[in-house]
Amino acid sequence: MAEPESIVPHHDLAPPREGHLLFLACLAPLIGVASGLVCALFRLALEAAVHLRVVAVGAARTLGPAGLPLVMLVMAVLVGAAAWMVRRFSPHASGSGIPHVEAVIEGELPPAHGNLLVVKFIGGVLAIGSGLALGREGPSVQMGASIAHTVGRLFRRDWADCRVLMAAGAGSGLATAFNAPIAGAVFVLEELVRRFEPRIAIVILAATASAISVARVLLGDAPDFHVDVLDYGDPLTHLLYGVLGIVAGFAAIAHNRMILGGLALAGRLSFVPVEIRAGTVGAVVGLLAWYLPDMIGGGDGITQAALLGQQALMMIPLILVLRMVLGSASYAAGTPGGLFAPMLVLGALLGLGVGLVLHRLLPFVDIQPAAFAVVGMAAFFVGVARAPVTGIVLVTEMTASVDLLVPMLGACFAAMLVPTLLKDPPIYDSLRAATLRREAERLSRG
Repeated sequence: MAEPESIVPHHDLAPPREGHLLFLACLAPLIGVASGLVCALFRLALEAAVHLRVVAVGAARTLGPAGLPLVMLVMAVLVGAAAWMVRRFSPHASGSGIPHVEAVIEGELPPAHGNLLVVKFIGGVLAIGSGLALGREGPSVQMGASIAHTVGRLFRRDWADCRVLMAAGAGSGLATAFNAPIAGAVFVLEELVRRFEPRIAIVILAATASAISVARVLLGDAPDFHVDVLDYGDPLTHLLYGVLGIVAGFAAIAHNRMILGGLALAGRLSFVPVEIRAGTVGAVVGLLAWYLPDMIGGGDGITQAALLGQQALMMIPLILVLRMVLGSASYAAGTPGGLFAPMLVLGALLGLGVGLVLHRLLPFVDIQPAAFAVVGMAAFFVGVARAPVTGIVLVTEMTASVDLLVPMLGACFAAMLVPTLLKDPPIYDSLRAATLRREAERLSRG
């Protein structure tokens, strides 16, 4: 295996030249097309895997009670295989991948080897397709960044240029994962580089436009979620969205601590092979696939039902707890998979639950619980990731609805304020720190 590339600190980067920018602008559409194609195929592969899982579980039911252990065994093997691929071929392919991309762009880690793309794709299909509560966006972001780095190396670009291209590839991956090109571009500036860099902005705009053009040929241009016509009601309702934001802020803290707690527990169980740990999670997911098939996987179906107001109030707390525990266990399994989609599930459920409670408590106020579900998606995301513009734009693009922008602003303000005041760090900051610690430990072991 080749030695990793050296890490280039920011202060060692050569000042960019205009000629470099023109060349990057020419490479951006190529990166967008490649990233859009790969990530669109990833989405299609996941849809096929989910369909195959549903068919397989249905076939196993014809065997009667004997079908349950068979389903659990198959799920355990598939998830264990995904964890084995990560451990054997590309350790940086574990989890979301976004913290790793952030660390690489900041010069804290070297880029991963080329086999990451294959491991992320196949491992992600095995893990997410088997029903782990993980999202497609993390793998898409990391695969897009990997493609961009490969293109940069092929065209003999220096590290400063490769860094710009990787940021563009990452944004293209997110844009394709959620059919949200503007959110992909904003995500790069707000979360990955955390400052406005004109060079990156120019290149990312070209890359995401190209990526989404290719992706929509394969996936269509319909938004990911359908929502009915909604509005935010009378002025009193504005204050109630602030209440939702406060609740979302506290829920975001609980979510972050559960994710980190799951990783800490996995660390304490490191004497158990990762394949066994992942297989155990897979077996539990197989059990849920038998009894509660709608509760596993990325959760888009749960989100859609919440956005249409189709979840019963008494069931929402149970689903929230189940999904939070399952999400923590899934992320700690050591397989590829992201956090965005599971976060949107929790946010929609939380928003719908708050909206239903307020509707019962305040029947004289014009409250649309489904509108609270939409706003809850953005508020919970912002509370977890502390990326407010990305959260608002992402939910707006995914629902194709701009009617709730004002309520989103207020709810996201409160959702971001609560964890910030309580000094709970954003989840990707914590995961990035954990990634750097693991890398330091790996290097110290030789």
